Amino acid sequence: MKKTIFIAISLFTLGSLSAQITEKEVDVLVENTLKTFNVPGIAVGIVKDGKMVLAKGYGVANIQTKQKMDANTLVGIASNSKAFTSSALAILVDEGKINWDDKVKKYLPEFKMYNDYVTEEFTIRDLLTHKSGLGLGAGDLMIWPDGHDFTPRDIVRNIQYLKPVSGFRTQYDYDNLLYVIAGEVIEKVSGKSWCDFVEERLMKPIGMTKSAASWRRLKDTTNVVVPHVPTNGKLEIVPRYTNPIFDAAAGLYASVNELSHWLIVQMNHGKYDENQQLFSEKQWKEMWTPQTILPMNNPHPYSSNFRSYGLGWRLEDINGHLQVSHTGGLDGIVTQTIMIPDVKLGIIVLTNQQNGAAFTVISNTIKDSYLGLPKFDHLAYFGQERRAKEDNADKVTDEVWAEVNQNLTAKTKIDFKQYTGTFKDNWFGEVTIYEQKGKWYFASKRSKRLVGEIFWQKDRSFVVKWNVRSFNADAHIFFDLDADGTINHFKMKAISPMTDFSYDFHDLDFHRVK
Repeated sequence: MKKTIFIAISLFTLGSLSAQITEKEVDVLVENTLKTFNVPGIAVGIVKDGKMVLAKGYGVANIQTKQKMDANTLVGIASNSKAFTSSALAILVDEGKINWDDKVKKYLPEFKMYNDYVTEEFTIRDLLTHKSGLGLGAGDLMIWPDGHDFTPRDIVRNIQYLKPVSGFRTQYDYDNLLYVIAGEVIEKVSGKSWCDFVEERLMKPIGMTKSAASWRRLKDTTNVVVPHVPTNGKLEIVPRYTNPIFDAAAGLYASVNELSHWLIVQMNHGKYDENQQLFSEKQWKEMWTPQTILPMNNPHPYSSNFRSYGLGWRLEDINGHLQVSHTGGLDGIVTQTIMIPDVKLGIIVLTNQQNGAAFTVISNTIKDSYLGLPKFDHLAYFGQERRAKEDNADKVTDEVWAEVNQNLTAKTKIDFKQYTGTFKDNWFGEVTIYEQKGKWYFASKRSKRLVGEIFWQKDRSFVVKWNVRSFNADAHIFFDLDADGTINHFKMKAISPMTDFSYDFHDLDFHRVK
């Protein structure tokens, strides 16, 4: 992969760091990370003892305009928004308007899960804890990629069609849709949209005035990153995700400067200053209490005695220290926030490329210095790990496309017409498979950007190559024969093991409608 070197520039610095790490060391670390992972721009913030001690931008916010990244550059923080949703609900609990264990149907009577028992027992707490029984990212094709026409009400209505992969409250599987539904609960109870409530009750009181709960609500977009995705070996600017359906799960835009206020509130038990107590210490404890057990895979190179998820936060032990954190990802943007409360440390890393290894290298290195841990070359480790994953993914996809190309070279005749028609999935809606100028295509009716050419692989298995190459999500299509020999059903699966989990093609189950 071609590497592009960007010059890091300091645009905003506050205070001094500490004896553990120097500003120069952070500079070198981030500059090397930009180069290694081909990231155009990164902003880093460090909060220590209730104060911002470093706020700095590196590289560029936009590879075309060359606008510099700084500590006030606004970035879509994606799933770091989830803690704002849980905190908004905490305020409503403080006010006595809801309880964490109220049933969702009390506020959204139309809410229904696949299983009737789960529907009746599903609580507000369950919306936030990722143990609904649904699989990883189930139903995300109703929110991803952008360009679809689904609404939050569609999600409330359609989630009943998503089949569980585990027992209710038995297993962790990360979820986005239920946070969207949590946003609907907030609106129903408060009478305000999620965006209005979060901005008025959480953001404005702590000075997050340039930030916004959604892209469409930003008052000033002169200093905002654009998203970048490596595509066919070259870094490419891609369209920004702007659909408000995702707001309660991943909508918020903020800078490291203003996001530092949020970490201060969290580490100060819901209190920003003497005049601003956003939510009670009781509710802060509830959000920081483990709700869902995560598998015990020690995060290299640390030891860990527990890993869990609270309410909008991931909670785990890192070498004897509680770490409270979250990550977030949109097309061409990934972000991370970390807090280690016993040393009063907060770390923010915001990037404009979707390689999560970059923020991990930076946050781990800063964290190690404050915890007095032995030096470890996170850059070399995660760089090698990333290359290994990419090599494995390339091997998988290359084998599939080699088979397809062999068929094309041999000019194998396939009766495509028996596969054409309109097919429907209960929650995703209709797609068409059709012929145009001798080529065969897949097109979604509700997600207009999911259009691609279909190629035969073997037997009744095909692959679809999406027209938008930055998706990096080409997929298998597996057709079934009915007893009478007709083709009336197919399922799908992403080809590459590195395909983003929100392309949950495997959850689709299509049946012919005409």
